[in-house]
Amino acid sequence: MEIDGRDFLKTPSVKTVRFGGSVAETLEKHKHGDSSDYELLKHQLVDPEIKDAQIINWLQEFRTCVTHLTKDHEQLIYTILRLPWLGRSQAVVDEYLAFLGNLVSAQTVYLCACLNMVVSHFTPKRVTICEGGVDISDSDDEDENLPRNFDHCHQALQLIIRYECYVHNLLRITVYIPSIRRDILELIIGKLLKLDVNASRTHIEEAEENRVQTQKAEEQSEECLFDMDEDVSADEPTRTTVMAHPVAERLDTLMAVLMAYIKDICYVDGSFHVERTKELYRDLLTVFDKLILPTHASCHVQYTLFYLCSFKLSFLLKHIALAEAFLDHLWKILQNPSLPAVLRQAAAGYLGSFLARAKFIPLSTVWACLDLLISWIHQYIDSQDSCGKQVCCDVSLHGPFYTSCQAVFYTIIFRHRAMLEANMKKGLEYLQSLNLERVVMCQLNPLRVCLPSITNMFAAITRKYQVVFCYTIIERNNRCVLPVVRSSAGGDCVTTNTNPLDSFFPFDPYLLKRSGQLIEPLYQVWDDLLDTEPFPTKRGEDEDDFLFGETPQAEGIVGLTPNSYDSNFRSPSSLGSPPNSLQRPF
Repeated sequence: MEIDGRDFLKTPSVKTVRFGGSVAETLEKHKHGDSSDYELLKHQLVDPEIKDAQIINWLQEFRTCVTHLTKDHEQLIYTILRLPWLGRSQAVVDEYLAFLGNLVSAQTVYLCACLNMVVSHFTPKRVTICEGGVDISDSDDEDENLPRNFDHCHQALQLIIRYECYVHNLLRITVYIPSIRRDILELIIGKLLKLDVNASRTHIEEAEENRVQTQKAEEQSEECLFDMDEDVSADEPTRTTVMAHPVAERLDTLMAVLMAYIKDICYVDGSFHVERTKELYRDLLTVFDKLILPTHASCHVQYTLFYLCSFKLSFLLKHIALAEAFLDHLWKILQNPSLPAVLRQAAAGYLGSFLARAKFIPLSTVWACLDLLISWIHQYIDSQDSCGKQVCCDVSLHGPFYTSCQAVFYTIIFRHRAMLEANMKKGLEYLQSLNLERVVMCQLNPLRVCLPSITNMFAAITRKYQVVFCYTIIERNNRCVLPVVRSSAGGDCVTTNTNPLDSFFPFDPYLLKRSGQLIEPLYQVWDDLLDTEPFPTKRGEDEDDFLFGETPQAEGIVGLTPNSYDSNFRSPSSLGSPPNSLQRPF
């Protein structure tokens, strides 16, 4: 790496006097429980008398170990970021810039912290002046090194942002070398998925809530100090598009870049380009099958397809919607008995979540998908009834069936109003034609397996419109203890008040702020149904998702299987697919 002609990787080492072992040895000892040298290292880094040669020596060692400086060493990194590198020799500045470049490249979790550190130096440091026996704090505007320090800050900022531009420039390559676009998209989306699962929904929400509480506390403190007559509202914290969670902030920026790329490919000079859009859709769908569909607990990356599918294709008077093509693709995965059950269950989750949340899907398409799903479900029940054996509620045997039932229930919860508003009689006749009573009362007992929040809301809605009565079955299930299900992650699952499917809904509310501005107008939020009488749930009335508190969270690992999504799950291969399909693929 070079800046201003300097090769940082060849910076000569400087011999210094210090205590403790090398950084590599110190990190290794800390990993095995011996933190004595680790604490000594941090103590030496905050020494106010630290010399230039010492800083250079430390930074060189940190750069050789940068891949080991994970989030477990957060406090150590924050100590390094507080090193007084500005106003030092050019050798210190160069070495520090090299360290920053290595750090943000190898450990993106520290990107936000590095940016904050640099920006904090954009104002002169404050000094205390004693006048008349009174200490007065003032900014050190007369420091002759200020212009040089500001230049170095901008150098650091450019270095960090250079990494931000990496994804943007990779995507630009696909414009003039389209043959490698699929590989580049696979590379980028793979990296984004790692960020996504390391910024869980729970952690993002906690970080935002903590920031709100901190802002309120600061505002209240300021009000106590300055009782002024200005109209200042402390009830609403200052709105910001910056995510409080550092990994989520990084992901938000990159998702915005990727969505802008999608828009630029599909629209040329403001005009929609059919062929370019269809080609991009095929490439993204391939990456979806390979990376996104098998990844459990991703919250945001799958919205790339959600966004693309909102585009409409009208060509030669023939209207083809990408959304229908995507649904057709998911349906083919779900009903294919030769595929692993884990992928079929994931496809069912995507089907239900997409139908429920995508505003741009017309009601006719919702009906078509429900017809396919319910037909498959009834055929599955027929196959079990005809086998002549006692059928039990076993997720390991019937996983795709249960996730399909849950997809139907979830879709009806979100879409029943639209079905009934235009024509109540027609809508009720359609819901009754699905023969949901047979589904909920079959021996496979899907209400026993589906998420309680979905089961309760579905029961309330279908009871109100007298489509099916579920409460007797729910009460009977509540009196039964679910059998222990062996987890693929090891150990036994909790047996009560738990969803053995470990289901998730991939299009739950989008939390990233900047890229989320593109998703918001396309997204169906959850409206509380005040005129229903569901069983009590754990969520609050003002929160979007009634699944709050029910959907298990998997954090930190990009994996093929969530806890009970055992890759050995298979549904009976004797069951064929319905003869009709949603539409021809591209």
